[in-house]
Amino acid sequence: MKHSIWTYLLVMSAVTLAIRILPLTLIRRQIKSRFVRSFLFYVPYITLAVMTFPDIIHATQTPISGMLALIFGAILAWLGASLFKVSAFCCIVVFVAERFLIG
Repeated sequence: MKHSIWTYLLVMSAVTLAIRILPLTLIRRQIKSRFVRSFLFYVPYITLAVMTFPDIIHATQTPISGMLALIFGAILAWLGASLFKVSAFCCIVVFVAERFLIG
């Protein structure tokens, strides 16, 4: 079965335009539902987390070192450490974990 590239481009552009135009045309006034507003508020954060967390674990040589860095980084961030300190500590955790796990 052979498909045309023009079909793919047409479907892609229709979906992209629908995602951008439909909310503007269908929602005319302010959204008052607390559930919908909180859902729309957290969508960018959830999307970023879904794209980032698997790569944190699989970017290292062993998934265990990535998981350790994720856990220790989350704890440091929870305790209020700066982004530089969290990322530096995570790099150190990965380095040490892979040194002992891989040899």
